[in-house]
Amino acid sequence: MKRRQFLAAALMTLGPVALGDEINLRRVGVLTPSDQQWEAGAFRGALRKRGYSEDHNLTLDIRSAGGNLNLLPELARQLVASGPEVIVAVNTPGARAAIEATKTIPIVMAVVGDPVGSGFVPNLAHPGGNVTGVSNLSAELAGKRLSILKELKPAIQRVAVLYNPSDPVTTPQIADMKNAAPEMRLDIEMFPVRGPAELDAVLEAAVKWHGDAALWLAGQAATLEKRTAELALDHKLPVMYALKRDVRAGGLISYFAEYAELFGRVAVYVAKILNGAKPADLPVELPTKFELVINLKTAKALGLSVPQLLLVQADEVVE
Repeated sequence: MKRRQFLAAALMTLGPVALGDEINLRRVGVLTPSDQQWEAGAFRGALRKRGYSEDHNLTLDIRSAGGNLNLLPELARQLVASGPEVIVAVNTPGARAAIEATKTIPIVMAVVGDPVGSGFVPNLAHPGGNVTGVSNLSAELAGKRLSILKELKPAIQRVAVLYNPSDPVTTPQIADMKNAAPEMRLDIEMFPVRGPAELDAVLEAAVKWHGDAALWLAGQAATLEKRTAELALDHKLPVMYALKRDVRAGGLISYFAEYAELFGRVAVYVAKILNGAKPADLPVELPTKFELVINLKTAKALGLSVPQLLLVQADEVVE
């Protein structure tokens, strides 16, 4: 009897705590074109610093399209139906799908290239509605990335631009590059890549076009860039990437906003909304930190001598 009384008392003591934890469990949804396109560690770490963690009071419902953008609208509808308090929508395709799926659940855009041009918010300072977030300024960075590629290899005259035509964020980047190219006396040609199966043939076409170098536009190319690094060496083609992970994996050079920092700021906005803030009152933030990463081993394999001035500017050099 004493043992049963002890267990009953223990259950009575633990019961309210368990119920309290269940009541306080916060639900956050993540909609992403692929698992490679969001910085899960940086996001979770920043949330943890603000009192939200999956081992305590948070549940993350992650829906990934696995690189198939056509799946995003249905995934967004499923996510909305699950009832999250906030949705993190990654990249332009993810944000578009989430915004079309709900006008009431708060949405935090993550690393969207052109929030105003895409029609997601009326302006950055006063987004209004249920949408806010963090931009990666991909449109404005396209010309800058082209100039760094030219600085790396001054003799280049022709640059093959690789992009996914299904990704709307490529349009403003193409416009920026076309404006910047004449000043650098560069000839650029667009080479669409719709999936991994096309990549080898596209790079062969770029070489046949007599391209001196190539550049991946930011966006859905993230699912293909690692494979590009392998093929680029075979074709002896210097390639500019957007993300440093691709340079660490063997790519030549990358320049872009630092993704870990951006996803940390996305987490800050999620925490603010969970604490009662409204998306309409949170201005869309722009990146403040950019990373230049160079792989010297790959440069050597391509027969390139990296200018000292560029090495000095690099945030990371892979040797």
